[in-house]
Amino acid sequence: MFNSLQDKLDKALQNIQGRGKISEINVAETVKEIRRALVDADVNFKVAKDLTKRVQDKALGQNVLTSITPGQLMTKIVHDELVDLMGGHQEGINLSAKPSIILIAGLQGSGKTTFSGKLANFLKKKKNKNPLLVACDVYRPAAIDQLKVLGSQIGVPVYTEQENLNPVQIAEHAIEHAKQNQQDVIIIDTAGRLAIDEQMMNEIRNVHQFVKPSETLFVVDSMTGQDAVNTAKSFNDVLDYNGVVLTKLDGDTRGGAALTIRTVVEKPIKFISTGEKMDTLEIFYPERMADRILGMGDVVSLVEKAQEQFDEEEAKKLHKKIAKNEFGFDDFLKQIQQIKKMGNMKDLLGMLPGVGKAIKDVDINDDAFKHIEAIIQSMTPEERRKPSLINISRKQRIAKGAGRKLEDINALMKQFEQMGKMMKMMQGPQGKQLMNMMSKGMPGMGGGFPGMGK
Repeated sequence: MFNSLQDKLDKALQNIQGRGKISEINVAETVKEIRRALVDADVNFKVAKDLTKRVQDKALGQNVLTSITPGQLMTKIVHDELVDLMGGHQEGINLSAKPSIILIAGLQGSGKTTFSGKLANFLKKKKNKNPLLVACDVYRPAAIDQLKVLGSQIGVPVYTEQENLNPVQIAEHAIEHAKQNQQDVIIIDTAGRLAIDEQMMNEIRNVHQFVKPSETLFVVDSMTGQDAVNTAKSFNDVLDYNGVVLTKLDGDTRGGAALTIRTVVEKPIKFISTGEKMDTLEIFYPERMADRILGMGDVVSLVEKAQEQFDEEEAKKLHKKIAKNEFGFDDFLKQIQQIKKMGNMKDLLGMLPGVGKAIKDVDINDDAFKHIEAIIQSMTPEERRKPSLINISRKQRIAKGAGRKLEDINALMKQFEQMGKMMKMMQGPQGKQLMNMMSKGMPGMGGGFPGMGK
């Protein structure tokens, strides 16, 4: 996300970092390039102008000209301004009411229905809630069917009334249904239009006034740029909603909506959504997003994603197997599947500081693990448990079954052996010492990945 903006800001800041002598003139030039990068990313011109004016004032006011590391100081100033522009801090979702009612609004095609499913999944898994999805888009039958499909995928019930075309009545009946069935969060998916019209606004206003939601969230397609900001403003004039959701941030988006919407509408961005999978919903943290935009990575979010897939009991079993030298290909396959659940591989690697820039032009296929899985699945259960059994004839059979070359089998066996040795080493005091040194930052240790981009 924000690849184009990230590249242009990086070039603007590198320009001043590479100067032997810093002056007011090249500070002004750098600020001009930053403003151009923001405008190119579809940030409102006035917002971009105000931000860069503050950056320039702070840069000169903090003696960037005499600083030992002027480039780093400029980067920090830009980072802090981006954080402030996007709201400064993370805003939570209000779930204090019993039941809590969340009204979802937005134009047709913005991703409202998919977001409703993702939010239900998020609240169920991470907040231990018992949600109910409510289909109040009475004009688009496909929306009702889509919500039913999403509900079945995540194990969340969906309330529908096929013959009733009155969304206020549907919402009323759904609330009663939720109270009777001990459902503590009601997520109401409302109708959208291709453009704002009076009928649409009256309908969403009536639903809003009747249900009195604890949260009203406006869903914005971030690929529509400043049009998304204008639409958000029009809806806010009618609904006075609590927060914004940015969808499709994995698409060809320039990022302007994310950077502008908080300032123009004065409402926080609460969630960002990428992809169609139900677990691709993230809480919006302005500081983490600023880190990503400036290529600093987002290790905290990466660790959180890893923790979501972490199974404590499995980890204990794995620890025992490694200690007994019983780590096999079945265990290896489980680790691969856990990594895959974390999301898009390129996005995950991009969360590591410095790696995002290094791999921006590298094509990392999400199917990169497929040939490894095919090789492992071509082994017999005994071979997966005891890799030492795999001799040359078995390798030839496995290669044929997986549709791979013998060299691929040999390479995987070698990597598996090296990984086993490393995991064994990490079990002992030397491993703990190494991890401690890495956490403090060992001189000369790079963040590269063997074979990356070859």
